[in-house]
Order: sequence, then structure tokens, then C-alpha cells
Amino acid sequence: MTQESTVPQSPRAITAVLAISGTVVALMQTLVVPLLPDFPEILNVTAEDASWLVTATLLSSAVATPIVSRSADMYGKRKMMVVCLAIMVVGSILAAVGGSFLWLIFGRALQGFASALIPVGISIMRDELPKEKMGSAVALMSATLGIGSAMGLPLAGILYESLGWESIFWVSAGAGSLLLAAVLMVVPESKVRTPGRFDYLGAVVLSAALAALLLAISKGGAWGWGSEPVLLLFLAAALLLAAWVPYELKAGQPMVDLRTSARRPVLLTNLASLLIGFAMFANMLLTTQQLQLPTSTGYGFQLNVITAGLCMVPSGLAMVVFAPVSGGIIKRFGGKPALIAGAAVMIAGYVGRVFFWDSIAWVIIGSTVIGIGTAIAYAAMPTLIMGAVPITETASANGLNSLVRSIGTSTSSAAVAAILTSVTITIGTVRLPSFESFKDVFWMAALASAASMGAAMFIPRTVAAKPAILAEVTRELVLQGRVLTANQLPLAPAVVTVLQTSGEPVDWSRVDSDGNYSVALPGSGKYLVVANAAGWAPLAEVFDFDGRTLRQDFHLNKQLELAGVATLDGSPIEGAVVTLLQGSGEHLATTKTDPAGRYSLPLPLHGRYIVTMLHPLTHQAMARKLAVSNRSMSTDLALDSTAGQLVEA
Repeated sequence: MTQESTVPQSPRAITAVLAISGTVVALMQTLVVPLLPDFPEILNVTAEDASWLVTATLLSSAVATPIVSRSADMYGKRKMMVVCLAIMVVGSILAAVGGSFLWLIFGRALQGFASALIPVGISIMRDELPKEKMGSAVALMSATLGIGSAMGLPLAGILYESLGWESIFWVSAGAGSLLLAAVLMVVPESKVRTPGRFDYLGAVVLSAALAALLLAISKGGAWGWGSEPVLLLFLAAALLLAAWVPYELKAGQPMVDLRTSARRPVLLTNLASLLIGFAMFANMLLTTQQLQLPTSTGYGFQLNVITAGLCMVPSGLAMVVFAPVSGGIIKRFGGKPALIAGAAVMIAGYVGRVFFWDSIAWVIIGSTVIGIGTAIAYAAMPTLIMGAVPITETASANGLNSLVRSIGTSTSSAAVAAILTSVTITIGTVRLPSFESFKDVFWMAALASAASMGAAMFIPRTVAAKPAILAEVTRELVLQGRVLTANQLPLAPAVVTVLQTSGEPVDWSRVDSDGNYSVALPGSGKYLVVANAAGWAPLAEVFDFDGRTLRQDFHLNKQLELAGVATLDGSPIEGAVVTLLQGSGEHLATTKTDPAGRYSLPLPLHGRYIVTMLHPLTHQAMARKLAVSNRSMSTDLALDSTAGQLVEA
């Protein structure tokens, strides 16, 4: 079977369409926020019920993002973008015409599927854009998240006052329909994919765990952090994750590759992303609230919703303006310095907001500085993630990164609400947040940014310069196959790494439980393939890829072993029982010696062990400590009939 890659005719058009999808995602998150105070009266529900219009989208996006991202790697990235946009359009229409609160909740839940557009779109950029344009394109897409959030607040107010609340959903449906058509016309379907079995059980358990966790975080303030429902939700999330993690580690084709996610570059980038998400959302929550609070508080400016929303526009525009700067930093220095720089700018912005707050201009400047830092940091994250994972897993890895950021923003929302309601002042008969509570949040966000910077400093610098990310990606073809023994048995866990013959890395893949691997190659030519499995001598061979044969198996023929000869007074012992134990005493393997006294055991993992030998007739026994490295070992076991103990060589 042959795969032909599609060369993008217009990288600018692809970038524009994918970047606009980021704006649509941000709009879905913020369009209903200005209307939340009015929805209880409009829909005849309580304020607590109305808050579900935000919670429903949060939960559905958390569930959809990892599932859609994984499906994009398996079934096609453009295909999953089309599915998400279609679901979002249907949700918008149902919310506009449903006529009841429940239909509105259902529509908002469907709109949450739009969140998966971000990681899938970034992965398409990696697959389809020329190497010199990818960094700036990812930076622009990250920046449009800011402009979308900034536009959502005033746009919703204008639409509501002019055309009624239903108009915000009709506008969402129209924007989604136009974007759907643009994706079909402009964005090519990527040929980089990994067909296989979808992990349905892992998806269900992860979805339930995320729903429980985010529901507890988002509703903890309203229901009470010590209330039974919240505690039960946290307990359910912990139990589900405790069951999900070992299952994913054993699954042949897991929903989330936890071994890859635990690699230092990915783990630290996701940790930094969570902290940046926490810090970023605090800026959005506090800025509009401070601008709308009454002047009697001493620090508020008593602006209406639309005007306060318009004050956020400079921050969003600055993110777009600084997108090329972010791309330039990434292109020249890599993702790690860009993430550190973005976090540093956010720290400066938050510290400035503590001391400069007594005019609208200072509030806008502080918010804009934080927005610039967010844009730089957000642009760096996908670059770091894609530099540390196999090319065939970029969508699912970016999906996990997006999910981690959303957990950060949800936690930020809960923390900000808790602080603002606990440190208050009384104006007349009304309790309002004091400026001390705002300062507390500013310092907390600055500390989160500093912690993110600290995590970023430990990311290996080599990740930012990985040549696979800078390769000409428009010609990539996916090579699949299996890693097998000489007896055609699958080998797992194992890793396949592909290098240029000059030594530069191309791609790598973990082998699933059936021995399957998938790697993306930038075209026909000769490559150095290295296959390695625990307990086996690694394979290194030059593979001549013709661009047509897209399956190739690799065989590891030499199993590493622990071997030797058992003797008594220099004579071999037949049938002696040789046992291998871990240094802590756990049993690993047992064998018997052959007529020549020889024994052989599979070489265990690197570590300290104990090997024992028992004579079959005299029952003389001995034990010896071993330090096992990653190569075959020969250890002779000798007994002395006079002492019955090990004779040291």
C-alpha cells in the first residue's frame, strides 16, 4: 500500500484557518460569561443552575480533548477537526432554538468539543507547514486564544443588547459553519497517522475521572470544599485514576502513553503548562472584575460589561502582534528559552499590577504585559511537546498538554473565587472583595509563573533543537511494522529509533504489546534504524526506504543472558537448581543445569540480584550477589565438598 503526501499550496491560508479555529475555541469559552447575571431571570432558574452553562462546556471539553486528539492521530487530523466543528455547530443551533434551560445546557456541552481544535490544529501545522513557518504559525495560533477571549466579552454584551441572548449562539453557529467550510477547502488531510485499536475502556475511565475532578474543582466554592458531594467527587477521581494508570501501562495501544508522558521533557513541560494556565486565567478574571467594581471600593472603576470587555482588547491584540516575536525566539533559541522568557514577562506584569493599579491605563498596561508573556509561553509549549514525542503521537500529546492547561485554568478560577470571597470589605450593606484580596491573587499568580519558570529550567535543552521538528514535513510517510524475535514472537516493551545516516534523529516509536511500531520518515532514502528491548542485544541496521513499501519488521536475535557452569570440586553438576532473586529477596526465575553443568537465565534489568545454587543430591547450597548491567554475564558457581560453600574465583 502506498501513501502520497499532499504538499500545501498555501501555507498562509492553512495557518489562517487553523489560527481562526483558536479564536473560535476562545469565543466558545467566554461568550456566555457576561450574560450569567441575566440568565437566571431569562431562563427562570437559580444563579447556581445558570453557572452550569460554563461548567457543562468545561466538562465536555475536558472529556473531548484527549479522546479527539488520540482519534486524530489514528484516523486523520482534518477529519477530527471537521467532526468537532460539526458538533459545535449543532450545539450552537440547539442552544439557540431549544427554548429551555436543559436544551441550552446540552448545546453548551456540545460546544465544548471545539476545545480539541487547538491541539489537533497545532499537530496539522507540524505535519503540513514548511519548517521555517511552523514556529511563527504555532505562536499565532496560541495568540488567537487571547484575542478570542478578549473579543468574547464585549461581543457578547453587544449581541445581547442589540439582538437578544439567542443571537450569541446563532453567531457561534455561523462562525463554526464558515470555519468548517474553510477547513474542508483549505486544510489537507495529513498522511501522518497511526492506525490501530482505540482504547475504549481507557477513554471511558479517563473521562469519568476528569469529569469528577473538574466538577469538584469548579463547584467546590459553591457547594463547599468540605461538603460530601465535593469530597466524594475528589475520591472518585482519585480511585478512577488509580485504576486507570496501571491499566494504561499494560494496554497495547493506550489512550495516553504514560511512559512517554513521564519522560522529563514532557513531564516538566506539562507541569509548566499547568502553572502558566493557572497564572493566565487569574489575569482575565481579575481585570474585568476590577474594572466593573464600584469606585467606592477605592480601586474599582465602575465600567459596564461592554466597556470592561473592550479594555481587554489591547491585551488580545498585543498577543497577536507579539506572535512573530514568539516565533522568532523559538526559531533562534528553542522552546525552552521562550517558555522561560514568557514566564518572566508574566511575573513582571503581575508584580507591576500590585504597585500600579490606580488608573484604567495602568490596569490595561498590566493586563497587556501579562498577555504578552502568556503568548510567548503558550507558543513554546507545543514546540517542546512535539520535540519530545514520536511524530505519530503529536496530536494526542498536544491534547494532553491542552488538558493540563485547562485543569490549571479551572484551579485558578476556584482559587480566585475562594480568595476574593474570603478577604472582603463592606460598602453600605454589600460585601465586596478588598484590594488586598486582589494583591494576594497577583502574588499567587506571580509565584505560579515563577514555579513554571523553575520547571522549564530543568527541561533538557536538546529538546528545543530536535531536527525531527525542523524537518521538511510535507513529504513524510509513515512506516509501520513489528519488532520480533527470531521465532516471530513480538517483543515488548521495546523502542524503535530512526536516524539519518549522518546521525541526526528522525523519529522514534514505542512498541505496543503486539510488537507494532510506527515512525514517520521524511521521504525515500537510507536510514539507520535502532531497535532495543529490555533483555535483548540491540539491533542497528541501515534500512533503504523506497517510499512505497510501508511495512518493515525488525528482528532481535540475541537475548541477553546470565549464564555459567555449576561445579563441585571442579566437576560439573547435572540437575543443580539455580535460582535468581532480586536483591530484596523476590523470586525471578529458576532453572536446572545440563549434563555439562551449564545454566542460562534471561538477563534481568539493571540492578542488584542474588543467584543461588542447590546440589540435587547432597543438598549443598550457596548464594552469590550480582550487580547486573545491560550486557550478558557469565557467572560460574563452584562448591567445595569440604566447606559446602561458594568458592570465589
